[in-house]
Amino acid sequence: MMPIFMIGTQRSGSNLLRLMLNQLPEIAAPHPPHILQRLMPLVAAYGDLAADENFGQLVEDVCRLVELNPVPWEGVALDREDVASRCRERSLVAVHGAVYDVCAEAKGAKTWCCKSLANITFVPQIEGYFREPRYIYLYRDGRDVAVSFRKAVVGEKHCYHIAREWAATQELAIALRRKIEPERFLSISYEELTGDPRRTARLICAFLGVPYRDSMLDYHRTDEAKRAATSSELWVNVTSPVMKSNSRKYLREATEQDIRIFESVAGDVLDALGYERVFVKKGEESIFSEAEIKAFDAENARKKEDLRKLVDPADQVRRDLQDGLLKAVRERQAAGAEGQKSFPLPANLQGKPVPAKNPL
Repeated sequence: MMPIFMIGTQRSGSNLLRLMLNQLPEIAAPHPPHILQRLMPLVAAYGDLAADENFGQLVEDVCRLVELNPVPWEGVALDREDVASRCRERSLVAVHGAVYDVCAEAKGAKTWCCKSLANITFVPQIEGYFREPRYIYLYRDGRDVAVSFRKAVVGEKHCYHIAREWAATQELAIALRRKIEPERFLSISYEELTGDPRRTARLICAFLGVPYRDSMLDYHRTDEAKRAATSSELWVNVTSPVMKSNSRKYLREATEQDIRIFESVAGDVLDALGYERVFVKKGEESIFSEAEIKAFDAENARKKEDLRKLVDPADQVRRDLQDGLLKAVRERQAAGAEGQKSFPLPANLQGKPVPAKNPL
């Protein structure tokens, strides 16, 4: 299979594009459990993956992460021994590829797309394992990204923090674009995708070597879109047609001070991506003092806490399942480091146990 990785920053239309791609019979594009982002920081604590017990536990944890995804992978059954047998090496990225291969086969697709945008951080591992993976770099005017994040239940809330994260991610993607051959890397802006979705969808299909289908624009009518929309307030818009007037919202919804902060922090990246500055000209960016940044930090923390209190309880329960799994993994690893051989998962997180003797 020729894997496809979407990269960029959240709140940039990635769910829209995922659902459009999922309409193609050749491609499976499930809602991402963010396997690499969530488990890569914990991999070293699994120990030597050449040991069956350690690798089997990693396979188990990846499969449970998928099974606890807020938007279920409908029709996908993850047999642990099957997943392990598909891995060409014993690594997290190999297990990631194996579960996505199972998903594609369940759909009858030829390949898959992983929408976990944080994969931009794990390109060395992706390039080291997969054979000629393709990348779709989806980007959006960072000031609109900031407006969107400030309403979302995830992410940073102050323009200073959002601008720093957005700029750093875009710089990684732009650097990758310079290194990867053009036939494996496609840049698409949110503004292109929403402004002319048919033309952009055709361009993406040509890049992926698959036929364009008008059904891509009917993504909002699908059961997958409905499942996403009912799983979190983050994705309620995916049951609506493409919102062509959803750009330059920052001019209406952000203050001049917010825009000035963003353009001071990330103006050079806005320039590189072709977005026009509004208030801060090149060379006139503000340099923020330690006291100002400390005040930004405090406001960011306060806004996060205010939004946390407004999260729909059912949405939080769905998110807590994956968070609970990761907490249990960390506790198990800590217990193992202290000489204990096992640390069982809570009952509501338990799945098929890892076979005890030479499972792989």
